[in-house]
Amino acid sequence: MSAFWIKALQLFLSLSILIVLHEGGHYVTARIFKTRVEKFFLFFDVKFALFKKKIGETVYGIGWLPLGGYVKISGMIDESMDKEQMEKPPQPWEFRSKPAWQRLIIMLGGVTVNLILGFFIFMMIQFYWGKNVLPAEGLPDGLAVSQHMKDLGFQDGDLILKIDGKDLDDQLQASSHVMLRNAKNITTQHKNGEVEEISIPKDYNKTLFSAGEMLPFSPIVPAVIDSVFADTPAEKIGLKKGDRILKVNGQEITQLNELNQIKAEAEGETLQIEYSSDGEIKQAAITPDEDNNIGITPQFNFERKNISFTFSESISEGFSYTYWTLRDYVAQFKFVFTKKGASQLGGFGTIGSLFAPVWDWQSFWHTTAFISIILAFMNILPIPALDGGHVMFLLYEMITGRKPNEKVLEIAQMIGILILLALVVYANGNDIYRYFFK
Repeated sequence: MSAFWIKALQLFLSLSILIVLHEGGHYVTARIFKTRVEKFFLFFDVKFALFKKKIGETVYGIGWLPLGGYVKISGMIDESMDKEQMEKPPQPWEFRSKPAWQRLIIMLGGVTVNLILGFFIFMMIQFYWGKNVLPAEGLPDGLAVSQHMKDLGFQDGDLILKIDGKDLDDQLQASSHVMLRNAKNITTQHKNGEVEEISIPKDYNKTLFSAGEMLPFSPIVPAVIDSVFADTPAEKIGLKKGDRILKVNGQEITQLNELNQIKAEAEGETLQIEYSSDGEIKQAAITPDEDNNIGITPQFNFERKNISFTFSESISEGFSYTYWTLRDYVAQFKFVFTKKGASQLGGFGTIGSLFAPVWDWQSFWHTTAFISIILAFMNILPIPALDGGHVMFLLYEMITGRKPNEKVLEIAQMIGILILLALVVYANGNDIYRYFFK
């Protein structure tokens, strides 16, 4: 099976799990407060459903449009825009008849489930597989350093010892500290053994982002191929295990980081490569895929360390991992409001690219937990039609003691739906544009 279909299947399974559990959070809290749920659907059933069955008061089903899912709660202004129901006198089982605090809990049910699910998956990953870290002693060739970090005094081959006075146990986390955690001082050890403390200018992450240097530190990896994924540009031109890439577009390279940099600058254009294979020097043209990948993994020359945890330790690690995942995502969200960030927004294609091109359960569950955390954050944004929009109006009601006018809620809901549709079209349009023109 091709890498595309493996990623597509993982995306479908992951989103199906997350949608059902998110909507289940709304469903369970609604039922706790004896609020009627009329529909519970995976995907949208515009005009018709692939499957539906009524059990008790609720119709359960699967729609044909895979853009999410929903529960239709009686007496609630939502995406169904059921004005006829809202014109009738309120009934005891309806959402609008419940106290504001109960309605607030119902609206927070989905986000709460997403956060709990993300934590639970991260916790079980730590317990079952442990945590892989890359200590300084396991990185013989050191780190490759981006140009703007070199301008501050860092050098290729450096090892990061401390960040803001704290020991760094995983060299792969160095970039996150710079890009998302506002690192101020970094203690680095150069290849000659000299130890130096370097200050990071304020908002330097914005400079790096604008320059496209999203990984200011990355392990130095020789440009030798370990494996080639099926149905990828690398396989199509005949690259195989053991081949060494020597030149890209006429530029000599010795490490994979240099290849990645050239690819990033070329933005998906065809590359001319020269490589050594079975003692022969060969040349070929290769065009990266829509994710700007060519489909190879390198022969890693560093040794990662696995740390195992007891069940109780994995709970603490799960909380920590969930916290930093959410915090880092919120921190990088500010980049969306820049011209470059907006152009990098993506839809289902971008989400699908998060999954591995081969089926690996650890990778699948890790990505699913990450998406669950993202969904929690995105859903709580104060945009009408999202959970956060409903929460915003409920908080207004609880603070002022006055319910917002239903006409205002209807208009806000419609505006929110239009905003979301525009974002969906824009994000997926970016994916299509990158696929065909980059």
